[in-house]
Amino acid sequence: MITQRNMILLGIAFVALALVPAVSGLFLVYLVTEIMIFALFALSFNLLLGYGGLISFGHAAYFAIGAYACAVLLTTLGWPFLFGFGAAILLSAVSAAVIGYFCVKLTEIYFSMLTLAFAQLVWAIAFKWVAVTNGDTGFTGVAVPGWMDEPVRFFYFTLIVLAVCAYMLWRIVNSAYGMTLVATRENYNRAEFIGVNVRRIQLVAFVLAGTFAGVAGALFTLFNHAVFVENAWWTQSAEVMIMSILGGVGSFVGPAVGAAILLILDRSLAEITVYWPTVLGIILLAVLFFFPEGLMGVAKKAGRKGK
Repeated sequence: MITQRNMILLGIAFVALALVPAVSGLFLVYLVTEIMIFALFALSFNLLLGYGGLISFGHAAYFAIGAYACAVLLTTLGWPFLFGFGAAILLSAVSAAVIGYFCVKLTEIYFSMLTLAFAQLVWAIAFKWVAVTNGDTGFTGVAVPGWMDEPVRFFYFTLIVLAVCAYMLWRIVNSAYGMTLVATRENYNRAEFIGVNVRRIQLVAFVLAGTFAGVAGALFTLFNHAVFVENAWWTQSAEVMIMSILGGVGSFVGPAVGAAILLILDRSLAEITVYWPTVLGIILLAVLFFFPEGLMGVAKKAGRKGK
C-alpha cells in the first residue's frame, strides 16, 4: 500500500514534472516526455512481472500494436483524434486478450516462449505488410492534431495520461483482484486449491498490461510522428524488462524510476562511447548481483537504516 508519506512524494514528483517546461529548454522537455512514455510502458509490464510473476518476452507487441494502430487510424484513415487514439488502445486490449488466452494455458518458460513467439508474429506482420505499415522504412508523417503538435502542450498531455494510467494501475494492484494476483504469483498451486481461477486472473492481468502498453505505444507515435518496425522487435521487450529490474519489480514506482535512469544513461553514454550497450550491460549485471531488489529496494533499505 502507498503510505501518506509516499503520496506526498508522488505529489511533489508530479508538481516537479509539471514545472519542467517552465524552468528548462526544449531538450529536457523532449527527454522527460519520452521518459514518461516509457515509464508507463514499464509500469504496464510490472503488472505482469512484479505482481503476477509472469515473465513475458513479448510485451513490445502491444506497444507496437497501439503505435501502428494510432498511426494508421489517424493518418491513413483520417479518423478524428479521440476516436483514433481510443480505437488504438482498444485494439491493443483485444490483441492482448486473444494472445493471452493461449499464453496463460502454459506456465513458466513455456509461457515466456509463447509470448515471444506471438511478439515475433506481430513483428513479422509489421515488417511484411508494407502497404499498411511501410515495412522497415517505418510509418512516418503521422497526422498529429494541431493543438498537440507543440512540445509543451504534448508534454502536459502525456503527463496527464501518465498520471491517470498510473492511478488506475495503483487502484488495480491494491484491489482485491491485485491481492489475488499476488497470491497466484506466490503460490500457484495453493491459490488454485482454494478455488481461485488462476488462469482467468492471469488473463485479466495480461489484458490490462497489454492495454496500458498500447496507451504508451500510441503516445510514442504521437510524440515521434512516426513508428518503426523495431518497436515490435524482441529488443524492445528486453528493454522494458531491464527498466523494471533496474528500478525494482517489487516496487510500484520502481519500473518508472528504472525507465528514467535507463533513458538518461542511454542518451549520456551514447555521446561518450560507442560501446554504451556494454556499459549498460555491466550496470545491469551489477544490479542483479548486488541489488536484486532494484534501486528502489536499495532506497527502502537505506530508509529503514536511517530510522
